[in-house]
Amino acid sequence: MDVKEAKELIALGREAVEKAFLGQKLEVPEEVKRKYGQRMGVFTSIKRHPTRELRGCIGVPLPVYPLWYGVIYSSLQSAFQDPRFEPLRPEELNRVTWELSLLTPPEEVKEKERLPELIKVGRDGLVVERGLNKGLLLPQVPVEQGWSAEEFLDYTCLKAGLPPGCWRDPQTKVYRFSGEVFAEKEPYGEVVKLEL
Repeated sequence: MDVKEAKELIALGREAVEKAFLGQKLEVPEEVKRKYGQRMGVFTSIKRHPTRELRGCIGVPLPVYPLWYGVIYSSLQSAFQDPRFEPLRPEELNRVTWELSLLTPPEEVKEKERLPELIKVGRDGLVVERGLNKGLLLPQVPVEQGWSAEEFLDYTCLKAGLPPGCWRDPQTKVYRFSGEVFAEKEPYGEVVKLEL
């Protein structure tokens, strides 16, 4: 994905949220549906500007939707349905930036004893799953937090509602994925690819 395409997708997500504030549904042109019809996991992170403090982040980790739909869905969910935050207000649109994470399908990592050395901070995102508990952290999170691979694994366990170190348990499944991350430098501004 190039930056120009990412800018188009971020604009699509923003427009869907703007329309929702007006009680309208975004009409997506057929050309956009064709261009971005590939199925891909996608997350939208909405961040306060200039602090980059998280304001909402929801997505679809598996490639179940066409990309155009995943961007709209994750943008609307991040803006209005993230249970950690109050719904976004119209006056905030000029004070938040969009960050788009495009994900590869998760693959299970089975060598538990070698997990910390098999996980690369800055490349991998993680999913930890045991029973009904499941947690996901995007590739940029451990970079932003300054975590080691082991800390990244532990915090993904916590995100799943499990104790740190649960990744060592044979009943726990750990998946890794990679992603490309694109972000606005400022609200409605230039879009750049983030190098993790």
